[in-house]
Amino acid sequence: MIPAVEFHNVTRSYGRNIIIDSLNLKIEANRFAVIFGAPACGKSTLLRLLTGLDKPDSGEIMLRGKDVTHVASGSRNIGYVPQSFALYPHYSVADNIAYPLTLLGYSKGETKPIVEYTAEQLKITHLLQKKPDQCSGGEKQRVAIARGIVKNTDIFVLDDPLTGLDFKLREQLFDDLRDMQDSLNATFIYTTSDATEALILAEEVHVLDQGKIVEAGLLEDVYSHPAHVRTMELLGFPEANVFHGTLRGDRQCETPLFTFSTRLDTGTPGGTAVYVTVRPQDIKINPPPEPGLRRCPVEITLVEDLGGELVIYLEANNISLKSVVRHDEVDALTEGEAEIGIHPAALAIYATAGGHNIGRGAT
Repeated sequence: MIPAVEFHNVTRSYGRNIIIDSLNLKIEANRFAVIFGAPACGKSTLLRLLTGLDKPDSGEIMLRGKDVTHVASGSRNIGYVPQSFALYPHYSVADNIAYPLTLLGYSKGETKPIVEYTAEQLKITHLLQKKPDQCSGGEKQRVAIARGIVKNTDIFVLDDPLTGLDFKLREQLFDDLRDMQDSLNATFIYTTSDATEALILAEEVHVLDQGKIVEAGLLEDVYSHPAHVRTMELLGFPEANVFHGTLRGDRQCETPLFTFSTRLDTGTPGGTAVYVTVRPQDIKINPPPEPGLRRCPVEITLVEDLGGELVIYLEANNISLKSVVRHDEVDALTEGEAEIGIHPAALAIYATAGGHNIGRGAT
């Protein structure tokens, strides 16, 4: 199958600031793809290049197997949902949704059934005759999404469309968006800096960092086996713990917390500085004796109760850590001295130069 979207060595700068840096990207057709990264990493610029609202300094952009690098935005046939609502206050909801079809020359008779069907999908039929200022924030967002997906196309782009909404509204829209992508059998390209959104929505995920895609693949593979330290650091809730270590020639890794045995790619010399990472869910608090568990005294600085689980904030040897545990896994916790335990197999090791994975802790 021909990919829906491809970027080949695309660069975009503003003055001396390189926003998109020799970026390569491939998104398969009919996938729900999430472009994920920290704020200001280049996500919105990437989408502007994709939709034709901006032009690259160099490189090639392909849609449906055809070069569209120099094709005007209106001729790319992409549905676009911007970050802001951008609704026309003097139009009704129905007319706002119909606006992209009106620009394409559709008559009112042609737009009416399309608008009604789209509104039904997003559960906003009862709003069609209202004006935007009569709608709540969540309703306005649904209207903006409806306007973005009303076009007859197979590629839809959503630029962080749920930002600013409370989590209950976002949860409702998560289900709606996945259902729409399935029913339209289309490619959805969604940007976010929220790890929870990425983990819930993505079928495939593309991790953007400093203008480059550092890792891409099916969500389950990328989350379970991150190939780049930025993926490990960002893609999770809470984010993974990252601290420094040094390799020794006998395949040991020294860290400020403890020393542990490693399974490393061949050719990594002793004395190499590395990043060591561990997810909060893999840090045990006051664990019982257990073979192979590496232990370290810590100071509990804060206990955050999220209902079903606790987020424990820790300090040890000038390193800040987070642990996530279920209520039934620990006795009542308070601030003060404690001990953590980590299985070395839960530790991932990344090169400080380049950030790529070079091994894990040994079982």
